[in-house]
Amino acid sequence: MNLILMGLPGAGKGTQAEKINEKYNIPHISTGDMFRLAIKEGTDLGKKAKEYMDQGELVPDEVTNGIVKERLRKDDCKNGFLLDGFPRTIAQAEALESIVKDINQSIDYVIHVDVPEGKLVERLTGRRICPTCGTTYHVVYNPPKEDGICDKDGSTLIQRDDDKPETVKKRLSVNIEQTKPLLDFYHDKGYLVTVNGDQEINQVFQDIQAKIEK
Repeated sequence: MNLILMGLPGAGKGTQAEKINEKYNIPHISTGDMFRLAIKEGTDLGKKAKEYMDQGELVPDEVTNGIVKERLRKDDCKNGFLLDGFPRTIAQAEALESIVKDINQSIDYVIHVDVPEGKLVERLTGRRICPTCGTTYHVVYNPPKEDGICDKDGSTLIQRDDDKPETVKKRLSVNIEQTKPLLDFYHDKGYLVTVNGDQEINQVFQDIQAKIEK
């Protein structure tokens, strides 16, 4: 089964990716992991990607698409894969259509974990971090025993700048703008399945299973 996982920051994609990986025994492939592997293996494309990354520049599509193709050709993808973080644009989505065709594969489903924007803001702004040991808490979903204090070392917890409401709202708005054309693209292709991500984790996964196994 060949899947693409989509969802805004805070939608719980990472958790669902783990569950999909366990249940269907297909590799969870994130863009970052692909780049790291290509760089570690020293492939020509990996070297090119490293040059751009070292200069703080975005890796161009032709390099990214080549790295995706290399990764999907590996043996562990023979029975399927779960792509996360790629494609990000219509151009990449069209390139992926060609890539899977070239390797005699196809995309089965694009799973969109949908969570209302207000709920995402609550999830993302509630994160608190211990500056000493790095432990992460959430004021609603995983609070410390004592408000604002790390359970492990008693340090005062902090809220990172990128978890503050104004930053979170801006980030979500940019993501929504980027994601909508892709959702429309996959809806028109007939691949898109949308699940309600504003539920208990196991229920979200049960809904994913129900939609891709029917």
